[in-house]
Amino acid sequence: MLYREAGQFKTTYSADMAIFPIRQDRVALILLLLFAFIGVPVMATFHIWPLGSDYMLRAILIPFLILALAAIGVNILVGYCGQISLGSGAFMAIGAYSAYKFSTGVHLPLAWLGTALAIPPLPVLPSILLGGLMAAVVGILFGIPSLRIKGLYLAVATLAAQFFFDWVFIRVKWFTNYAPSGSVSAPELNFFGLTVNTSIERYLLCLIFVTLFAFVAKNLVRGNLGRQWMAIRDMDIAAELMGIRPFYAKLTAFAVSSFMVGVAGALWAFVYLGAWEPLAFDINRSFQLLFMVIIGGLGSILGSFLGAAFILILPIMLDQVPHAIGVPISVETVSHLVFIVTGALICYLLIVEPHGFAKLWSIGKEKLRLWPYPY
Repeated sequence: MLYREAGQFKTTYSADMAIFPIRQDRVALILLLLFAFIGVPVMATFHIWPLGSDYMLRAILIPFLILALAAIGVNILVGYCGQISLGSGAFMAIGAYSAYKFSTGVHLPLAWLGTALAIPPLPVLPSILLGGLMAAVVGILFGIPSLRIKGLYLAVATLAAQFFFDWVFIRVKWFTNYAPSGSVSAPELNFFGLTVNTSIERYLLCLIFVTLFAFVAKNLVRGNLGRQWMAIRDMDIAAELMGIRPFYAKLTAFAVSSFMVGVAGALWAFVYLGAWEPLAFDINRSFQLLFMVIIGGLGSILGSFLGAAFILILPIMLDQVPHAIGVPISVETVSHLVFIVTGALICYLLIVEPHGFAKLWSIGKEKLRLWPYPY
C-alpha cells in the first residue's frame, strides 16, 4: 500500500499518464487555484493584509503572473528542447506591437501590387492571440538556424534577433502608428462587452491566461511532442536515429515558446504597463527570463513560477525590509544591497542544487509523502 501512496508505481496506463497522478498534488493544486481565484480578490476587496492593497496587485502579482507565463514559454524551448535563446525580450516586443497594430487597425501599402492591405481594428482578445501568433512565425524563422548550430552559437543567433527588433521598433515608425517618440498607449481592455479597469479585474484576467497556458504547456510536455523535445535535448543524434525529425521538433518548440512569450508580451504592454516604448523589451528582459528558468528549474512548469517569484518578489522584499525594521539607510545603499544579496543567493542556490527550486520542492515533497518512512 505504501508504494501506491508514494506514487512510485501505477497499475494502469491512464493512471500513469494522468496530468497530476498523485492525489496530494491534485488537492494542493485545487486549493491553490481556489485561493488565487477567490481568496486573493476577497482579500483585495476587503483590504485584508498582506494582499489587500492596490500596490500588491499592480506592482507584484500582475507582473509576476505575466513573467511566469513568459518563463513557461522560455522553459519549453530551453528546458525541454535544449535550445538556448537570448531573444525572449524581442518576442515579447513582437507580441506587444503586433497586438497593438491589430487592435488599432493594419494598413500596409503594397506599392508593387498597386493596392494596400487593410485590416480593421480587432477586439482586444483576438489582437493578443494574433500578437502571439506573429511572435510564433518570427520564432520559427529565427529557429531555422538551430537545425545547423547549437549551444552558444545558437544563443548568438537569437541574440541577433533581440538587437534587430530593438532597432526595428525604435526606427520603423509604422509599428507605433508614426508616434514621434516611439512610445504607444494600449487601447481599452474590453472583453466581450466587459471593460477591465480595476486592479482586481486585471489580476483575474492575467490569472486566467496563465492558468490556461500552464495547463496547455503541461499537457504538451507530457505528450508525444514533449517527448520529442526532450529526446532532442538529451541527445539529438540518437533521437534522429529513433525516427524523430529534428526539423519538426525544434521548430515546433520555437513556435510554441514564441507564441507564449508573445502573448505574455502583449499582456505586459496592455494590462501591466498601459503605455510602453521599445526599451521595455530590451536585452535585460531576455536575461531576466533566462535567469528565471535556470533558477526555477530547467524542464519544469512549476520551476517557471518559482523562478519568476524569486527574481521579481525577492528584490522587492529586500528593498522593503530595512525600512520596515527601522534601519536608517539610504535608498542608494539599499539598491546596491539588493543586487549583492540577490546575486549571492543565486550563486548559493546553483551550487547547492543546480536543478533549481523545482528540484528542491520535489525532494521535499517526496520526503513529506513518505514520512515517517523516508527510506
